[in-house]
Amino acid sequence: MDLKQLFKTPNPIIGVVHLLPLPTAPGWGGNLKAVIDRAEQEATALASGGVDGIIIENFFDAPFTKNQVDPAVVSAMTVVIQRLMHLVAVPIGVNVLRNDAHSALAIATVVKAQFIRVNVLTGVMATDQGLIEGQAHQLLRYRREIGSDVKIFADVLVKHARPLSSPNLTVAVQDTIERGLADAVILSGWATGSPPDLQDLELAKAAAHDTPVLIGSGASWENISTLMQAADGVIVSSSLKRHGRREQTIDPIRVNQFVEAARSSKQKLIEDQIEIKDQGSEIRS
Repeated sequence: MDLKQLFKTPNPIIGVVHLLPLPTAPGWGGNLKAVIDRAEQEATALASGGVDGIIIENFFDAPFTKNQVDPAVVSAMTVVIQRLMHLVAVPIGVNVLRNDAHSALAIATVVKAQFIRVNVLTGVMATDQGLIEGQAHQLLRYRREIGSDVKIFADVLVKHARPLSSPNLTVAVQDTIERGLADAVILSGWATGSPPDLQDLELAKAAAHDTPVLIGSGASWENISTLMQAADGVIVSSSLKRHGRREQTIDPIRVNQFVEAARSSKQKLIEDQIEIKDQGSEIRS
């Protein structure tokens, strides 16, 4: 998949809007307008701060069901995301937690969003929701059945989970791409707010070949210059919140700070690579 074609940059910065609790969630407040208002505020802050894409997810619906969410959640997310599609111009993605990829794909297709995030596409993971089995077989056939061109971004060894077998990152990445047919892969730390190890990112990038590898958690303006050395893009949320606290709203100042740090670090990396290449050419001459 060509990230530049989707995001207008080969190294996208993708912000996340965490929706307030939706209908049937334990924390549901009974007011969908409040959910929409906060989502609009956060999406606007992200877009005006310079992110290249936004993922919408039902983050505050915890504790999550492991597979299919209630139809009320699908309905509410469709309404909210459609509003955001009319509000911001950047590409929109959908993540229906914990692992309802079919609903995410259906929502994205209907509202004409561009991509979805799937926590477990292949393999079996032990999570706080129980055992979650990847359903790449059903999802890819469903995408063909409904005539969708929505891209699938899939986590590899997703956070808040452990594989049942010995975790071999290279094999997991290759299976997700070659057997699960993911359009891009995501590598996170072990929990929300925890960054992936740089060495793991390098392994994932080597195993993925031409398939994009995105940082899925723990990125901040302090560490993004290091992490982006081995990744094609980044998905970021917690560090963009006020005071860096996930329950808070998006802070426009933090968005600007992060975007500037991420872009300058990638530009410097490109310049360093060009310089090394030029030096090699001089030596050969």
